[in-house]
Amino acid sequence: MFRNSEINNKEIQKGLYLVSTPIGNLEDITLRAISILKRSDYILCEDTRTSKILLQKYDIKSKLISNHKFNEKKNLLKVLNLLKKGTIISLISDAGTPGVSDPGSILVNECIENRINIFPLPGPSSVTSALSISGFSEKFFFYGFFPEKKKLLNDDLKKLSELDSSIIFFVSPRKINKILPYLKKNFSGRKILICREMTKYYEEYIRTDIDDIEKLNFELKGELTIVISDIKLDKKNSQNLNESDKRLIKEMIKKLSTKEIINFLSQNKKISKKEVYNYCIKLKNEK
Repeated sequence: MFRNSEINNKEIQKGLYLVSTPIGNLEDITLRAISILKRSDYILCEDTRTSKILLQKYDIKSKLISNHKFNEKKNLLKVLNLLKKGTIISLISDAGTPGVSDPGSILVNECIENRINIFPLPGPSSVTSALSISGFSEKFFFYGFFPEKKKLLNDDLKKLSELDSSIIFFVSPRKINKILPYLKKNFSGRKILICREMTKYYEEYIRTDIDDIEKLNFELKGELTIVISDIKLDKKNSQNLNESDKRLIKEMIKKLSTKEIINFLSQNKKISKKEVYNYCIKLKNEK
């Protein structure tokens, strides 16, 4: 078994450190993150101009290497050679945890292949920050950024709409109004939380039903974190599934999604959405 660990507080292992940085407020950084960044020989930055603001605030003078999605493959050999020589390198993104919808996974996988030590430094995350204030289910699925192609977007959202958990997306302000119709189509009946400028001076949170949401006007700055609620189950319905309902579901499940079946039955009968959902999942698991 391959393991890696820090030796002690005075001496740290050589290798790659994935350091989480603030998602907005520069004071949201751990003492350990500052210590590791100061003791790094090099810091890989998504955008050196953005990173310098944070590094200068904490008097961090380690050498910087630009490392973004357009040059991370080109940098790979150079960085690996430095790590093999026993260099301490930290990887940071513009905000949050590197490797999560940001550059980093390519280098991490190469380090794994070459048995180079990798250390995560936990810290700020827009994903868990948004989920924590949503009031939705603590079970969640993180999707990341929406795809550009409409067919892929439709296909993915249709599959995600069947998940009975919170679902988290990233989206830029200039794309939000193009995405809303797809969200309303696939997540009707659920709630939405839109987080803007989290931890910053102008932070804003919009909570509403997806069906009620209208066009939004945001400044073209930063990224939005969106949380969709888990499936809203109607507990007041009293009827249970009978054998006729079950036969009907068995036929519909061949052509319709779980969400479509739930909507169809709930519109025509006073029936438990939860029971329909659970029966659909049971049938799918039996395949």
